[in-house]
Amino acid sequence: MKKAVLALVMLPLAVISQDKQKSFKISGNVKNLSYKADWVFLQYRSNGEWKTDSVQAKDGKYEFAGKIGEPVQGRLRIKYGLGPDGKKVNMVNTRDMVSVFLQPGKIKITSIDSFSNVQVKGSPAHMEFSKLNALVKPYQEKMQPLLEKYSEYGKAKDTKNQSRVEAEIDAIDAEKNEKVYGEYVRNNPNSPIALYALQQYAGWDINADKIEPLFNSLSIENKNYPSAADFKEKIDIAKKTGIGRIAMDFTQNDTLGKPVSLSSFKGRYILVDFWASWCGPCRAENPNVVKVFHKYKDKNFHIIGVSLDRPGQKERWMKAIHDDKLEWTQLSDLKFWDNEVAKQYGINAIPQNLLIDPEGKIIAKNLKGEELEQKLGEALEGKK
Repeated sequence: MKKAVLALVMLPLAVISQDKQKSFKISGNVKNLSYKADWVFLQYRSNGEWKTDSVQAKDGKYEFAGKIGEPVQGRLRIKYGLGPDGKKVNMVNTRDMVSVFLQPGKIKITSIDSFSNVQVKGSPAHMEFSKLNALVKPYQEKMQPLLEKYSEYGKAKDTKNQSRVEAEIDAIDAEKNEKVYGEYVRNNPNSPIALYALQQYAGWDINADKIEPLFNSLSIENKNYPSAADFKEKIDIAKKTGIGRIAMDFTQNDTLGKPVSLSSFKGRYILVDFWASWCGPCRAENPNVVKVFHKYKDKNFHIIGVSLDRPGQKERWMKAIHDDKLEWTQLSDLKFWDNEVAKQYGINAIPQNLLIDPEGKIIAKNLKGEELEQKLGEALEGKK
């Protein structure tokens, strides 16, 4: 289980002209639910932007209309009127939310016995999406008790058992990605959701050597989707930031507003650490980073922290540096996910890091805990 905070808003899709978009219309039926439907909400991406719409349900029915340039995943949510006891009906995600793959045309959605249990007609993309979800489900069921154990160990501060369970979760997740998403793309390059499956397979830390051949195998139609251009750009960035590549130079201001360049540290082992004061997993990992910094700082090793803190929140950034005792170089342009260095390196989830050798070559990525200490020991002291 990779401890990374994903960007709440994905990097912008390539914007396409409105005349290349096509209309869709949703006709929904929620008559068979235990509670009376009041409002239905829809969220999806179109022309590079999030679209949010809402309609009031009438006589157990609702309708939405919009324009999209490719099949996209839409998220539907329901709000009920008062329950039979006259009290507000609290929302339950597993019951009251559902993802539906939208595509141009007329789509009929019927909620069977709960809002999330739907029958969809008019969207071949959703039919494929349902098949894919059915293949994913056994892995989710296998991971659920492990996730609960992971949380329990975290509350008990039992890091040893937490790490053990995390390794089990990672193994199941890797198997799921390979056997479900990877196999789906290989066997269905023409599918309307092949690009979606490939993005799931790639994850937030793209291995370009593995992903680019699959991207090239997609149908021409899939590669012409507006989101394909954005994804291809991420692959191209990943090719520049893979292990064995020379790290791209960058310059950003430190806490005093002084510009600092990566190249000024050439000749030393450098850990470039992407983090933020608001990122819980980053803050949880900071003690491990502090530990290796003090162990190796006098052995030709240094750290450059690149923070994705928000505009106007320099004080929070500075407080986190002070509270977590981060005594190394800290840089940020306070642009949140638009941080220029993060975009240059294709960072859309944190924490992430890169270990760079004295020649400027990337020799490891996304090390944490004992892995980080072990790799530095190998590099700096020749310890295996």
